[in-house]
Amino acid sequence: MPPSSLSDRAAVRPRKWQNSPQAMFLRGFIKHPVMVGSIVPSSQRLIAKMLARVDWGKTKLFVEYGPGVGTFCQPILDRLAPDATLLVIDTNPDFIQHLRREIRDSRFIAVQGSAADVAAIIAGHGFDAADYVLSGLPFSTLPPGVGDAIAAATHTVLSPGGAFLVYQFRARVRDFLAPHFTRIDPAFEWWNVPPAHLFWAWKD
Repeated sequence: MPPSSLSDRAAVRPRKWQNSPQAMFLRGFIKHPVMVGSIVPSSQRLIAKMLARVDWGKTKLFVEYGPGVGTFCQPILDRLAPDATLLVIDTNPDFIQHLRREIRDSRFIAVQGSAADVAAIIAGHGFDAADYVLSGLPFSTLPPGVGDAIAAATHTVLSPGGAFLVYQFRARVRDFLAPHFTRIDPAFEWWNVPPAHLFWAWKD
């Protein structure tokens, strides 16, 4: 039965918003600002631009670091082949539980853990290498040494010809990528809050 009064309807709206992906994303930023780069999920323009250079026909394993509430997950799954896998890694247990509950796709795996341990994580799920790795983690605010460890581990697990796809609000992330990747293609997306730097770091 629908709420019978204005006060009843007002009580329903906050509860519904509190359980929404937007509210969960905001709570994640408040609890872990170092690990969540923004209080606003990425725009559809950024998502499309970031994924446009992926060779989906040759992709068997796509990995994402810091998926949050899954802003990129469904767009990736929509493009992914039926026999491919999307494996996401996040340190926040709330995000992982949300994704496992909301995404019902046999190609999807959500793991609570650190991106620096990507090699052990994908090996534990039966993979030798990843074709692409996507990250929106805020490298410039990560604890000392963590960004370097993630960049090195990512280069190690990528297949030849694969790429590390990174979107950031500061261009400094290139300093973490350059020691490991010789070819880095940059771009910029204005239609995002805030506007973002995009990088495709290729393992040639």
